[in-house]
Amino acid sequence: MKRLQSWKVSDDFWARVERLIPERQRNSDKSYKRKSGGGRKPQDPRKVFEGILYVLRTGCQWKAVPKSEYGSSSSIHRYFLEWQTMGLFEQLWRASLLEYDELEGIAWEWQSLDGAMIKAPLALESVGRNPTDRGKKRGSKRSLLTDEKGLPLSIVISGANTHDVKLLAATLNAVIIERPNEDTLKQNLCLDAGYVGETAKGEIEERGYIPHVRPRGEEIEEKDKNPDFKARRWIVEVCHSWFNRFRKLLVRYEKMDRSYLGLLMLAASVIVLRKIKRQNMNNIIYG
Repeated sequence: MKRLQSWKVSDDFWARVERLIPERQRNSDKSYKRKSGGGRKPQDPRKVFEGILYVLRTGCQWKAVPKSEYGSSSSIHRYFLEWQTMGLFEQLWRASLLEYDELEGIAWEWQSLDGAMIKAPLALESVGRNPTDRGKKRGSKRSLLTDEKGLPLSIVISGANTHDVKLLAATLNAVIIERPNEDTLKQNLCLDAGYVGETAKGEIEERGYIPHVRPRGEEIEEKDKNPDFKARRWIVEVCHSWFNRFRKLLVRYEKMDRSYLGLLMLAASVIVLRKIKRQNMNNIIYG
């Protein structure tokens, strides 16, 4: 029982989520009444959301959600799909980034982009043979754009056999909030050697970025030669590792893209909200 307590949603977190939930569901115990003789009994939306987080963090199957703690597993999955369709997780991610931007300021000047492979044995969409294991297993690819501090700004998924450079334009176009104008703020984009080429350079410059395409070895050599040199491309790999701490994302068992993207967006929201919480604590201590 003690272990389950770690998946509880704080009042502060829930307040951010609750305002995005439809009024009918938010006040289901007060304003929503079933028709006489039929219909499902409304569930507490906070318990439902905690159940979704439980799945995201533990990686368990939807049907394995503890009923005594969170309610019907089928209802939790149904709510998850409904909330994903209405854009709740995307809205939460966007609202969290805007809140962080107002509090601390998103570090737009140096951004970083890269892809990561994910095993996807059951996926029916955005799946392909994984080239890292000679195409023996199926997998998906997650293309991610972050700011200088590792905050996720954009997520795109595709088959594992899709080359990183083919996802570049889509990832840059999918930034969840409005970017500053490049005329007022210089924005650099750091990438690895997988994005070398005139096509990639054109896509980057067309969107107002200054490209910095460097293999990993070059950054290490430059750091050895110049102690003041600051490697920046690696931060996107750190953000990928943050996503992988959510065990439901480490291996993709979701068949449809919408389900996997919904989980990714919820995880992105949690990552940003943790940054907000940490910054608020710093303000209390040092402010």
